[in-house]
Amino acid sequence: MAPTNVNLWRSVDWLTISIYLILVILGWFSVCGASYNYGDFDFFSFDSRAGKQLVWIGCSLCLGFVLLMLEDKLYDMFSYILYIGMMFLLLITPFLAEDTKGSYSWLKFGPISLQPAEFAKFATALALAKFMSSYSFNIEKTKHFAAVVAIILLPMFLIIMQRETGSALVYLAFFFMLYREGMPGSILFVGICAVVYFVVGIKFSTEMLADGATVLGDFAVLSLIIILSSILVKVYCNKTSVFLYILFGGSLITGLALLVSNYYPFDVAIVQYVICAILVFYLIFLSLRDRMKNYFYIALFAIGSVGFSYSASYLFENVLEDHQQIRIKVVLGMEEDLTGAGYNVNQSKIAIGSGGMFGKGFLNGTQTKLKYVPEQDTDFIFCTVGEEQGFIGSAAVMLLFTILILRLIVLSERQYSRFARVYGYSVLSIFLFHMFINIGMVIGLTPVIGIPLPFFSYGGSSLWGFTILLFVFLRMDAARKRN
Repeated sequence: MAPTNVNLWRSVDWLTISIYLILVILGWFSVCGASYNYGDFDFFSFDSRAGKQLVWIGCSLCLGFVLLMLEDKLYDMFSYILYIGMMFLLLITPFLAEDTKGSYSWLKFGPISLQPAEFAKFATALALAKFMSSYSFNIEKTKHFAAVVAIILLPMFLIIMQRETGSALVYLAFFFMLYREGMPGSILFVGICAVVYFVVGIKFSTEMLADGATVLGDFAVLSLIIILSSILVKVYCNKTSVFLYILFGGSLITGLALLVSNYYPFDVAIVQYVICAILVFYLIFLSLRDRMKNYFYIALFAIGSVGFSYSASYLFENVLEDHQQIRIKVVLGMEEDLTGAGYNVNQSKIAIGSGGMFGKGFLNGTQTKLKYVPEQDTDFIFCTVGEEQGFIGSAAVMLLFTILILRLIVLSERQYSRFARVYGYSVLSIFLFHMFINIGMVIGLTPVIGIPLPFFSYGGSSLWGFTILLFVFLRMDAARKRN
């Protein structure tokens, strides 16, 4: 039987709700500070950004209450229906939405605009939880893992069609949940390697070695592939001799090529490509001889790494738009562009730096009040926190988010059903991704991809989306003992 209302309110995790309320309140004050004009203190007017955000907050609290009152089994029962419905909505959105700063992701309902991509996160999390909690599910089975990846990639593809790359990238956060649920660490390792290859290859793509013929980026990436392949042999095959052959053999041939290149300049990367080819054939030979699949998988890793390093450069130069390339170059320190793509981040850094240790005080910021920081009440809301509340206030906000993430881990781990645990880890992964990327882009550590800071950024879609994600999980947690 469903728990009574009295038991429900006793079972709800009030600590998480308290953190939620504190973050929402602090977020509203930040919106007040970011949208404030000198002399205009009418924060409760529905014509002001602060007043409108107050309405969104009130609606979110009502929404959270309704979600807690609903029977928790409904979320399990309607998981696939919600997912299919949201995918259909994402599909038709580009055809119904108007052009909003180059994207077609907002649907207008009279005076209200909503972004379906924010609500699709909740539907995707439910669909993943439903599929992964089935009796026969095993993430190590190729068909099951492929189905999970398809559930994640479908909304990403549909959102990219809306020209909302930043919102699409958020769905990569679900892979953190998959790692907790048994996804092999090797897949996570491959993902990290891909990021490293991309960053190193792009950052040093314009620098040359001393011979003047070898691109430093290509040389560094190919060297990493050889070194990592040798380490994988040591870890997964436990063959010290093979590890030494690959590492020192590759290093010796590369070193000799570099030495010769200093006298007779040529592209050393060509020699490295040959080394990688020999490495692949050698690993395949060992796989057949010793009947050990791990050698074959490492060979596939080497082939995939070389292919990715080449395709990443091609995609960066020929697929990404100019403004996206510049944003990445600014983050990697290849360009400054303080009047173009780097303007937002530069002004944000100035605003945060001017706050000092204790900040300038509520409504006393200068950079934000003079509107030097574009999107300062949405994507760059954290710079308002830094300027007005200083390092202490910024650290306090980050600490609150960290406590929320840790609390969600505790709640997820104490679930009796796999459905609730998978959903819980999906929620905390999304919050973690948003927090890390948003704050990172505001201080210049990550590219500007335009995603909101949970509970702080102005807007109803994001606030409702995060509220739904959180309170659905709190309802599941409240019924955990019965499940």
